[in-house]
Amino acid sequence: MADRIAEDGSKVIAVGRRQSRLDAFINKHGKDKASSVVFDISDRNSVDKFVSDVTKQYPDLDCVFLNAGTQSQINLAQPAKVDLKNFHDEININFNSFVDISMKFLPFLMNKNSPSGIIFTGTHLAIVPAAPLPAYSASKAALSSFILCLRAQLEAQNSQVKIVEILPPLVQTELHDYLGEDKGRSMGMPLAEFTDQAYKGLTSGSDQVAVGAVGQADLYNDVLNKRRTVFENLAKMMRGMFPKN
Repeated sequence: MADRIAEDGSKVIAVGRRQSRLDAFINKHGKDKASSVVFDISDRNSVDKFVSDVTKQYPDLDCVFLNAGTQSQINLAQPAKVDLKNFHDEININFNSFVDISMKFLPFLMNKNSPSGIIFTGTHLAIVPAAPLPAYSASKAALSSFILCLRAQLEAQNSQVKIVEILPPLVQTELHDYLGEDKGRSMGMPLAEFTDQAYKGLTSGSDQVAVGAVGQADLYNDVLNKRRTVFENLAKMMRGMFPKN
């Protein structure tokens, strides 16, 4: 997705753990369109410094795209074999780190005098969990709820910060390498196809970009859309019930 955004003319600040990949990205697009910062999203103790450094070096930044994640198969029916540290580490990366980073960037974005945004990559498994992937499904469900709440609260304040959620299907990426690289990276929608569809959704102005579905598309999309409607109705009802802090 970073390649597509840069190709479309936007300046991209790529963030990742691997310097070699970041260097390749800059070499591909040139320093006028691309720059990079080495950072591990799981390092929650360093988020304050990371956000401070980025916003000072790139004061024109107007959108934060959170697209990291990890996934593993966990058999809860064999509790003695469940590695609880790994379970919670997965939730930390997929949910807690996204909360930390978005909350730290948000004051900077809210203080801008022009529209800005945060884009979160979620998953359809936030809506319909996958039984073999309990930590991943639960972490993404928590993230999706957080996104809905964040969007509703900002809209209630007439904020210019737009909150966007992308819901991908199974995509051919390294996320599934725990199944073996050959198998894991051959399952699902080709990455280029997903990128094209997701980018079209982003440029359409939608704040919820669903690519593909889980199972029967019309049934799934009905659940997704009704969930959003019920949430928004509840959010409006509750605005007058709680004091503004």
